[in-house]
Amino acid sequence: MKDRVERGEVGRALQLCRASLLVVLVFSLASNLLLLTPAFYMLQVYDRVIPSASLPTLLMLTLVALLLFATIGALEWVRSQILSRVGARFDTLLEDRAFEVSFRQALYTSGQSAQARALSDLSVLRQYLSGSALLAFFDAPWLPVYLLVMYWFHPLFGLVGLISALVLLALAVVNARLGRDQQAETGEESASLEAFVLKNLRNAEVIEAMGMLGDIRARWQRRYRALLATQLSRAGRTGVIASLARTFRLAVQSLVLGLGAYLVIEQRLTPGMMIAGSILLGRALAPVDQMIAGWRHFVQARLAYRRFERLLQQIPPLPARMSLPAPSGQISAEKVSLAPPGTRNLVLRNLNFRIEAGDSVALIGPSGSGKTSLARAVLGIWPVTGGNLRLDGADVFTWNRDELGPHVGYLPQDVELFEGSVSENIARFGTVDASAVVEAARQAGVHEAILSLPGGYDMQIGPGGSALSAGQRQRLALARALYGNPCLLVLDEPNSNLDDRGELALIEALKAQKARGATVLVISHRRTILSAVDKLMVLGNGGITRFGPKGEVLEALQAMARSGRRDAAVAE
Repeated sequence: MKDRVERGEVGRALQLCRASLLVVLVFSLASNLLLLTPAFYMLQVYDRVIPSASLPTLLMLTLVALLLFATIGALEWVRSQILSRVGARFDTLLEDRAFEVSFRQALYTSGQSAQARALSDLSVLRQYLSGSALLAFFDAPWLPVYLLVMYWFHPLFGLVGLISALVLLALAVVNARLGRDQQAETGEESASLEAFVLKNLRNAEVIEAMGMLGDIRARWQRRYRALLATQLSRAGRTGVIASLARTFRLAVQSLVLGLGAYLVIEQRLTPGMMIAGSILLGRALAPVDQMIAGWRHFVQARLAYRRFERLLQQIPPLPARMSLPAPSGQISAEKVSLAPPGTRNLVLRNLNFRIEAGDSVALIGPSGSGKTSLARAVLGIWPVTGGNLRLDGADVFTWNRDELGPHVGYLPQDVELFEGSVSENIARFGTVDASAVVEAARQAGVHEAILSLPGGYDMQIGPGGSALSAGQRQRLALARALYGNPCLLVLDEPNSNLDDRGELALIEALKAQKARGATVLVISHRRTILSAVDKLMVLGNGGITRFGPKGEVLEALQAMARSGRRDAAVAE
């Protein structure tokens, strides 16, 4: 498989940061040139100050060295600040797209808790761009400068420095090749294992009630220990490389002193050059050593770059949509086929129907017949695999979602409330219109229940609405769906958690919506809710088996049931 990813949005964002990175490169040049100061300070002390015993010379050299050290510190601080701002700018350029991609990933997985991989990868890239690990790559190009100075001291010094640098670079390449594929594999397995744990935590009640913890934990432990073994094996190999590099660097710095001492004895080198040469060698090899030590961070950033770029390519930005008039709620389907996003398993095929504005329709059928899938397609959540699904004559996917949203009310099967006040949840976290919030709560039959809550409409709801019962959450979600009197209502099992009183309130709310001309699609397995609708759509065998006025469809279903009983009696 081709690993290389063509330059896309991430590459263009880095391109926009290129000027700042070039400034960091210039500062790195100045900093690395000034880092010659310790070597030349020692050279002057040993070769000029000590032989002459001149204290004024020592004082002036020391003052100049201190000034240069302060300059080095300032340059290091400036380039670190520039990198921090580069990371922040990079994040700002891509944060909207990262959030959009994460949201649409969750949307295409039926609203389940999807990992925000795009946001996580963006965070990895920002931290790498603004961190110290990147500085090693800015310092490494100045290695030849130090080698030239060492060669100027003595050709043997330059040769030792060159060989040492080549050895460390070879170790860096070996380290990179050893860790490249394994880092990708362990990263994917770690993400998969994290998703496994999160999924099981969401089912903690089931696990606890039925004593499944031991078996679930055993499955997790097998995968976790296998991952740990892989990571330990990789850490062992890369640790050996890092230790070899560090040991080699320390050894060669000491050995170069021995070489310098020999050259001094042979009177081919001064003592100052001997000390300065050792300092220069350590400084020359430091960036390579830092690159080996920080290679793991580089690999993580490279993997994050590739994953993030692929995600952005797979989920391109939504095109700008022209504003359309407010919809009336008419829905039509022309040879529509549906499959869950990411699969080719069609759940519905060649649907053709027309729901007029103001119709109230119940979608019924056995479990797995595609009722929820059709509801999601009508709302534009799931794309159709084939055909056209239209709202007021326009393809439902061409509507501007921000403009269409206020005209749509949706109550999903799995009710989720958001952290915030009751009124903010009902108002969909827009500007809270108190009268509209109360009206929606009254329509949902939950106004009195809200007033009885601590704080009433201002009560803060915790994550997932944990402070409320399932019935209360469902009725608040119904009020949220009714907020603003939308022209299209899609309710998926709206009475699954309601008691008799709550169901009566729901039926009254549906009748009120029908009376004001809203288009209503409701999915329910309870027959009591059928009193609030005019039409029935029966799904089964991948298509629509019946669709029409409620009385006609019910009569046809009853006739089929009677016919089936007669056939069974004859067979007996």
